[in-house]
Amino acid sequence: MESQREPRNDPQNDPQHRIGSRQEWLEASRALLVEEKAHMRAGDELARKRRALPWVKVDKTYVFDTPQGEKTLADLFGGRSQLIVYHFMFGADWEEGCVGCSFLSDHMTGIVTHLEHHDVSYVTVSHAPLARIEAFRERMGWTFPWVSSAGGDFNFDYHVSFTPEQLASKQAFYNFTEQDVGIDEQHGHSVFYRDANGDVYHTYSCYGRGDERFINTYAHLDVTPKGRNETSSLVDWVKHYDRYDEARQSGGGCAACGS
Repeated sequence: MESQREPRNDPQNDPQHRIGSRQEWLEASRALLVEEKAHMRAGDELARKRRALPWVKVDKTYVFDTPQGEKTLADLFGGRSQLIVYHFMFGADWEEGCVGCSFLSDHMTGIVTHLEHHDVSYVTVSHAPLARIEAFRERMGWTFPWVSSAGGDFNFDYHVSFTPEQLASKQAFYNFTEQDVGIDEQHGHSVFYRDANGDVYHTYSCYGRGDERFINTYAHLDVTPKGRNETSSLVDWVKHYDRYDEARQSGGGCAACGS
């Protein structure tokens, strides 16, 4: 998972950063609050439009490998009417999951229970075989549901896994457009609804920086003086949480993502 952005200056190291009085700070903060409230209301309106999208009935039967045996997409709802799927970048022959996807997944601890008590199931899906998923999950200490789509079309139909031909042509469909994805796996979220008759509908998907809303660390960094302090993407600094000390010594990046 990567999120591209323009380089940002570091205000902490900027000798020109303005120093003001408490009164100046208060007046500037009140003016900023007006913009922050407008931004929040705009977000509320975007959420309304997101919910108003037309739904697409899922007619294909998708089967996943899970620790409890094979399950269909409908089974993943676990008796609830809403399902959030996180498309985690973990290719069939990868040794470990993507650093960025792992960063996002670290934030799911404690959240799934609240979702489940609000009629929402959450499941992570990867293209890797279940045995590799389970080994990596154990290493990371995660407890959320994580299943394998290996051998099926789910990842390809929802445009997060790509064939060698698509990669060679540099014309794969990702984030709602044809583009050179550069790697056989990408990330995103897809949302589904299951009605009283058992019919399943695809209601929403987001990819790329659309996933950032699920990363609470960024929300905290965005209120600090240095901000995110990235030059190109999260792989500037994010590591698997159990590899930070190792990365400081070696300067290593994301082996899975090739970064």
